[in-house]
This record gives sequence, structure tokens and C-alpha cells, in this order.
Amino acid sequence: MGKSPRLAQMIWPRSAARRVLVDHQQFVSEFSGFELEKSSMLGEQSETVKYRVFTGTWNVGGVAPPDDLSLEDWLDTKTDSYDIYVLGFQEMVPLNARTVLGPKQRRAAMKWQLLIGDALNSTRHGDGAAAMHDQGRQGGGVFRCLVSKQMVGIFVSVWTRTSLRRHAVRHPAVSSVGAGVLGRLGNKGAVSVRFLLHGTSFCFVCCHLASGGEEGDVLRRNADAADILTRTSFLSSGGAPAAPDELPKKILGHDRVVLFGDLNYRIAKDDDEEARQLVRARKWSMLLENDELLLELSSGRQFDGWHEGRVAFAPTYKYRRNSDQFCWCADGGVATGRLDKQQHRHRRRAPAWCDRILWRGKGMKQVRYERCGGYRLSDHRPVRAVFHAVCELVEGVDA
Repeated sequence: MGKSPRLAQMIWPRSAARRVLVDHQQFVSEFSGFELEKSSMLGEQSETVKYRVFTGTWNVGGVAPPDDLSLEDWLDTKTDSYDIYVLGFQEMVPLNARTVLGPKQRRAAMKWQLLIGDALNSTRHGDGAAAMHDQGRQGGGVFRCLVSKQMVGIFVSVWTRTSLRRHAVRHPAVSSVGAGVLGRLGNKGAVSVRFLLHGTSFCFVCCHLASGGEEGDVLRRNADAADILTRTSFLSSGGAPAAPDELPKKILGHDRVVLFGDLNYRIAKDDDEEARQLVRARKWSMLLENDELLLELSSGRQFDGWHEGRVAFAPTYKYRRNSDQFCWCADGGVATGRLDKQQHRHRRRAPAWCDRILWRGKGMKQVRYERCGGYRLSDHRPVRAVFHAVCELVEGVDA
């Protein structure tokens, strides 16, 4: 990666930044199930099938979920029209020396897995008989976990309908890259999952990039992203049947790629008072004119070829736990009582859109991109995106 300009050089005039926001695609009506069609969307005309892929990300702040936590709202289970769920979590465990350097903490991941399964199956289908009946519908079937992987606090869980597992989804694989302490430990980095859906390869990259809102921190996030894309490789099948040699080994070699997680990009604004006024007035579009990630996307420096849906929701970070209030003093950061410098800076932390979902590759169409505000467990809010994904059928396999 070449030399990057200083953060101060990244702040574009408001008119230029506004064009970035306006150019984002508008959402289209919802699509239920999947359909076979003759499509020229991928170049040469071929028979294809279209699926609905749900991608979600949530930094849970190292907090264990209560037993009665329902994920139905975030996972939109009432719609009952998604074929694949790819869910990514960050800070599933507290990021301290014990969890980063010690043995893997599996208990939290197991608890989240149970909650996901309950939301996708038990509560939605009612009982076992209803679940079995659902398998008879076109595109139906209960959901089962295809693959999951944890690296310290980063956790990815992929769920598919049983009908897809029998016929369409093949060669799942995972890869982890640490980019934290010393550039290698797993307190930051990414867990990636890839699989073949009919004849189309997918890769989902769940990231937790460098934090911080100081000048130069955006360059560390850029470097983390570049490192993840370069170092991630799918070299083995982990005991599964060997993947075809032509299957991509690197992230960017896949047909459809989704990069998501706590990317940690902040609002690059020098005037704190103006930023505070925009937050109080909920002028999100004006605040987004200095969003670091949107500026990177528009410049094509670090994320050339990547896309993001229109950000039309409130910031995802930083909230007071169990509250809808931003963790930012109403008096402009002047807190009462005795606070050390770090605590004072923590209280002044401006809201930001840290939690994002990007994609690249033809045959992907994002139809929803939302923040889910009803979850107050963490200082972050979960985000979801829904894609229509077109896949090529494989002659001899899908017959």
C-alpha cells in the first residue's frame, strides 16, 4: 500500500461530500423466496437462481447476553423470506490480556449460537411439527448452522435453510487474521468465511479495525483493511472434502464479497461545537459529509471497487449502556466531578457510524440497510443489510 495523505487532506468541501451521499442507490421493494430465470446480469446469458442473503453486524461490547434476549427483531424473522444469514459479532468477550493471550473463551459464542437458533427456528416456526411442514415449501426448511468461527472477540456464524445445505452450498471454509497488538494478535483483525453457492463463490469478511478518533487513526484502519485483504487465505478445507483447485484462495478472487463489522471509521470534523450542534439537531446527512469511510469510498484509495448502501440511519456508536442517549456530555464534554484526561476524552467521544456493511462483485443488489435501535445491551447498535444475490447454476450438479 502506497503512502496515504494526511487526515487533514481528506476533508472534502461539503458540496463534494454531499454528492457521495446522493449517489447511493435507493432501496427497492422486498423480494420473497428465490426464482429461476434466464439472466444476462453476469455477462453471457445463463440459467441463474436468485437468493436473499441477510448480513448483520453487532459489537456487543464484551457483555454476555441475558437468557431472555430475543434476536427476532434484528434478524427480521417475521418476514421469513431469507435464505442465508451471515452474522458477525465483535467484542464477544472483553478485550483484555486474559482473553487476548489466554485460552479461547467459548461460552459466550455458544450462548449467542443458541439465541440465533431460537430466533431463526423455535420462535418463528412454533414447534417441531410446524418446522417439518415448513420444509415442504419452495425455498423452505428450518435453519441450521453451516459454519462458525471465533477469534478472540470476533465471531462469525452462517446459517442456511436445510434445503440449500442439501443441494446448493458447498465447500465452506474459514480463515482468521489477527491485526491487533504487534500487528498480529486477535483483539483486532478479521474472520472470513467462504462457500460455493451453486456455481458462484461468496466470501464474507467480518472485521474489527483499529479504534481511535485522533488524526492518523484513519490511516491505521486503512492499513488494517489492506492487511486483512492481503493476508487472508483459504488454503485448506479443515477436514472437509477438498475444494476444487479453481476455487479462489484470496478474498478478492471471489465472485461476491461482503466486508462488514466494526470498521471504526469516525467523523473527521475539526469543529467540535459544530458537530455537537448537528448531533443535537439530528442532522445526520450533514454530519456524514465528513464520515471517514464515505470519504475513502469516494476517493477510491483504500476501498476501490467497493460499494455501500445509502446511510439513512442514526449513528451506531457510542451510546450509554441500557440507554438511547449518546455517551457524550450535553454540556459539550465538560463533565462534573474529578475525571482524568482519558475519562474526559471518553466522555467527549462524538457519535459515529462505526458499524458498516460493504460489498463488491456483480450480481449483488442491496435492498435494505438499517440500524436496529431496539437493542441497548452494548454501546453499539446492530446493523443489518439484505442482498439479492444472483448465482449461476452448474450443469451436472444442479440438474
